Amino acid sequence: MDFLLSGAAACGACLFTNPLEVVKTRMQLQGELQSGGSYRVHYRNAFQATYTIWRVDGLLALQKGLLPALLYQFCMNGIRLGSYSLIESSGYTSTKGRVSAAKSTVSGALAGVAGALLASPVYLVKTHLQAQSASAIAVGHQYQHEIFQPGSWLVSLTAGMVSSVFVVLAMTPFDVISTRLYNQPVDQEGKGVFYRGFLDCFAKTMRKEGLHGLYKGTGASYFRLGPHTILSLFFWEEICKYYRK
Repeated sequence: MDFLLSGAAACGACLFTNPLEVVKTRMQLQGELQSGGSYRVHYRNAFQATYTIWRVDGLLALQKGLLPALLYQFCMNGIRLGSYSLIESSGYTSTKGRVSAAKSTVSGALAGVAGALLASPVYLVKTHLQAQSASAIAVGHQYQHEIFQPGSWLVSLTAGMVSSVFVVLAMTPFDVISTRLYNQPVDQEGKGVFYRGFLDCFAKTMRKEGLHGLYKGTGASYFRLGPHTILSLFFWEEICKYYRK
C-alpha cells in the first residue's frame, strides 16, 4: 500500500509541475551540439519559455506528455518512496534506536535508483512527447510518434537508463544528458545518430557547447523541483491520513 499511496501523491504534484517539465525539456534540447551564437534561441529562461510555448503552441502544450508523466511519477516515486518506507519500517535505517544518517542516505539512494530504472521506459515516451512543438519553436529531434518502430526505442532507452540513475543521485548536469539520450534519433539499424552512450554524450556536449551546455534548463528544473517535492510530501501525508482513517 505504501507504493500506491506514494505514487498517488507524486501524481498529484505532477499535475501542477508538468508545465515546468515541458519547459525544462525544451531548454535542454535547445542548441544541441551547436556552439553559442550559431542557432536561434527560442527559450531564454523559464518564464520567457513558458510564455513562448503558450503563445505559439497554445496553453494545452504546457501539459504535453502529461499521461506518461503521471505514469512515470507513479512508478518512479511510488517505488522510491514506497521502498524507502519499507526499509525504514524494517528498522534498517536505525542503529540502537537512533536514525543513522549513513544508512538513511544509502537507503534513499538505492530506492531512487530502483525507481529510476524501472520507470525509464515511461520517461522515454514522456520526453518524446514533450519535445514536440510547432516548427517555429522546434528544438531537438521531432519524433512523429515513432517510438516503437523496430530498434528506434531500445538504444535510447538503454543509454538513457544509465544517466537516469545519476539524475536521481546528482541531478544537473546528468539530467541534460538523460533528456538528450532519450530524445536522440536513431538510424535504420537502431543505433543512435548523435551519441553512442552516456560518456559520448557528455564529451560531445562539453566539446560543442562547453560547460554551459550541461546546465541548460537548470532554472526550470529547480523551479519545478521545489514545488514538486513540497506538493508530493504534502499529498503523501494527507493521503496517508485519509487512508488510516
